[in-house]
Amino acid sequence: MLTLHTGPASSNCAGATRRAALKAGFLGLTGLGLPDLLRAKATASVGTTAGKKSVILLWLDGGPSQLETYDPKPDAPAEYRGPFGVAQSSVPGMYVSALMPETAKRARQVALIRSVAHGTGDHFAGAHWMATGRFGSTAGSQAQKFPSLGSYVAKVNGANAPGVPAYVGLPSAETVYLYPGYMGAAYLGGAYNPFDVDREIRYLGANDTRRIRSPKWLTNLGGAAADAYVARGPLLKQFDAMRRDVDASGALETMDQFQHQALDLVTGSKARAAFDLDREDPRSADRYGTGPWGRYTLMARRLVEAGVTFVTVDMPHWDDHSGIEKGHGLKVPVVDRAVGALLDDLTERGMLDDVLVVVMGEFGRTPRINTGQPGIPIPGRDHWGNAISVMMAGGGIKGGAVVGRTNARAEHPVERALSPADVLATVYHVLGIDPKMSFKDHTGRPIPILDDGAPIGELV
Repeated sequence: MLTLHTGPASSNCAGATRRAALKAGFLGLTGLGLPDLLRAKATASVGTTAGKKSVILLWLDGGPSQLETYDPKPDAPAEYRGPFGVAQSSVPGMYVSALMPETAKRARQVALIRSVAHGTGDHFAGAHWMATGRFGSTAGSQAQKFPSLGSYVAKVNGANAPGVPAYVGLPSAETVYLYPGYMGAAYLGGAYNPFDVDREIRYLGANDTRRIRSPKWLTNLGGAAADAYVARGPLLKQFDAMRRDVDASGALETMDQFQHQALDLVTGSKARAAFDLDREDPRSADRYGTGPWGRYTLMARRLVEAGVTFVTVDMPHWDDHSGIEKGHGLKVPVVDRAVGALLDDLTERGMLDDVLVVVMGEFGRTPRINTGQPGIPIPGRDHWGNAISVMMAGGGIKGGAVVGRTNARAEHPVERALSPADVLATVYHVLGIDPKMSFKDHTGRPIPILDDGAPIGELV
């Protein structure tokens, strides 16, 4: 691991030297990975066919209910329709859960896909299917089998600008408590795994009270000695001083190109500004909400604006087998607020046509409310892979659209049945990626990005 010295040696009362500070490589510098991954990340960060469009995926890990989000059934019996009611949107005949007033107001920008199904209630199989477009992993065989949507985007398009990663996970990309889980690159290699921003505080719930600010590694470069050094002045001045010290030492001349790019990533003005939430106007930031889901959605906007092509925002804990009123009743409004603020922010900045926003999880929930788990007599909903709702907005797709229909109790599609591959094919279409492109797996066999699936014509 390369150690970079930041200025002449000096010591504090504990004997620590300023020169002891900075270690290049994401393990020493940011706590984000191994030195070998450093080389891979640099490769992933420089696209050869990068376009202008990007994706923000809000991943609702655990499986959100279609009835409490984008496919409410106001005329169904009470044990199906649930306790929350319906919000009529700004588009006649288009409605969402009453828990989603912000989405309802912005319906002309939004497309609701109500007829996705894969048929499994297995968390692992469902998450793998939704994230990759293919059946593969299961609870009995959890290892990722095929690359994720984000990893293929990183591989094919790279970043939309130099000096930033192509693919970022906020706070870290995961599925079903696995990191990166089915958001990873599989046989594409570690170059195309997500750049995880924070592995120490992760899997944060909607009601988490921590105030998310800039990533710790922006102000913690190299441990306690560097902390003391950074604390002596404004953050940006210390970054600039560090760069000058490194250049003066001649160390950059001996670094290989990958280590150099890694240093540029963490100390470069573009990357550090994008990750630095403290630069955001507090009034603008608070539109997203003060909890982690809102803050990381805001960071996602900052990242795509800086040139990151694909960002996953982890919004976990949707497995509400019991307590649907306190569970989904708490979580759905938090997502709704973040989505509303994001769409407004993208519109105000002239970015909405270039950023595709996707909201989904691994499956839906049972249409009929249960009577609670044993010993927990509170109604909830169980796993259901036969009716899944997905929301898309921006990226040039058609807003104000409802694609597909489930039956009167949201049990299964009865019109325009779609697969996870169709959803992902739509994303690839927006990004200009041909899903028939092939890449070799671990055996050397060429595997197309998708075996089947087609862009959803009503949207593109």
